[in-house]
Amino acid sequence: MTEMVYGSMPSLVSEPVIPRWWRTIDKWSLTAIMVLFGVGLLLGLAASVPLATRNGLPEFYYVQRQAVFGSIGLMVMVGVSMMPPQTIRRIGVIGFAVTLSALAVLPFMGTDFGKGAVRWFSFGFASIQPSEFLKPCFMVIVAWLMAASQELNGPPGKSASFGLAVTVVMLLAIQPDFGQAALILFGWGVIYFVAGAPLTLIGGIGGLVAFGATIAYESSEHFARRIDGFLNPDVDPRSQIGYATNAIQEGGFFGVGVGAGQVKWTLPDAHTDFIIAVAAEEYGLILVLMIIGLYATVVVRSLFRLMRERDPFIRLAGTGLACIFGVQAMINMGVAVRLLPAKGMTLPFVSYGGSSVIAAGITLGMLLALTRSRPQGQIGDILRRGR
Repeated sequence: MTEMVYGSMPSLVSEPVIPRWWRTIDKWSLTAIMVLFGVGLLLGLAASVPLATRNGLPEFYYVQRQAVFGSIGLMVMVGVSMMPPQTIRRIGVIGFAVTLSALAVLPFMGTDFGKGAVRWFSFGFASIQPSEFLKPCFMVIVAWLMAASQELNGPPGKSASFGLAVTVVMLLAIQPDFGQAALILFGWGVIYFVAGAPLTLIGGIGGLVAFGATIAYESSEHFARRIDGFLNPDVDPRSQIGYATNAIQEGGFFGVGVGAGQVKWTLPDAHTDFIIAVAAEEYGLILVLMIIGLYATVVVRSLFRLMRERDPFIRLAGTGLACIFGVQAMINMGVAVRLLPAKGMTLPFVSYGGSSVIAAGITLGMLLALTRSRPQGQIGDILRRGR
C-alpha cells in the first residue's frame, strides 16, 4: 500500500548482503548492545562465582555458560537484523503462535524451580522460559494488526490485538507472572497510543488494569506478599531487597573495589534479578550511570530513526520493541532500588540466563532490522512535494 501511494525507490540490489547491512544498520545502537554484553560478562565474573561455589561447580561455570548463551544471542541478533520487514512480520506471527501454545501447556508441564511461579520448561541440561520469547513476537503481531486496521476496509485489528493481549495476560497470571503481564500490557498500550488511540480510551484501559491488580492482590498470595513487602516502610535487612539496597548504598560513587563486594555472597539471585546491585557495590554509581546510558542510547536512537519511517507496521513494531526493551531494564533497576515491587525480571543482555539473553537477541535483532536506513525519503519531503 505504501509503495502504491508514494512509489517505490530504487535500491542497490547488486550490493552484497553484509556490506548493505553494515551501511544501513544503526552502528551506535549496535555498539551499545555489544558493550552491554561485555558489561554482563564482567559482572558475571563477580556475581556468579559464589553461586558456583555453593553448588560445587567450577568457579566460572556460569560465566562460561553466559558467554555461550550470549554468543548465540548475538549471532541470532545479527542474523535477524539482516532480514527485511516482511520476514520479521512472518517470524513474529509464527513465533507468537508457538510461544502462546507453550504458555497454554506450561501449567501442566512446566516447573517453578522452587520460586513459587511455574514459568519454565525444564529439560535437565537446560530450561526455557516461553514468556521471554513471546514478548517480541507479540509486539510484531500487534503492530501488524493495528497497521492493517488503518488501511481502507482493513480488518478490526485494534479489537483483535486487544483480545490477544487479554489472552496473553490471563495465561501469564496463571503462572503467576504479573511482571511480564504488565510489560505485555504496556507494550500493547504504547503501540495502540502511537497508532492513534484516544486518551479517554487509554484512561479507561488504565482503570481496568488497576481493577485487575486489585483482584490479583485479593486472590493471589504470591502477588499480595510482594506488594505488602514493597509498601512496608521497614525493609527486612535479610531479604533480597534489603541486601540489594545496602549494597547500592555501600558502593557510593566509585564502588568498594573489584571483587571486594559482599552482596554476591548473600543474594541467591545476584547474577540475575539483582545484578545491578553487584555493579553498584563494586563499581559504584559510575558504572550504573553508564549502563543506563547504554540502554537509553538504544531506545532513543531507535525511536528517532523510527520517526522517519513511512511504513506504519515498521513504525509501530519498532516502537513497541524499543519500549519493552527499555522498560524491562527500568523495571529491573527500579526493583533493586525499591522504586518498584519485586517482579523477577532480568536486566536484558546483562543478567545471566539462556532464555533471557537469546530472547533479547531476537528483540534487538528485530529492532535493528526495522530501524535500518532505507531509500524512502522523509515524511517532511513528502509533505513538501504535496504543496
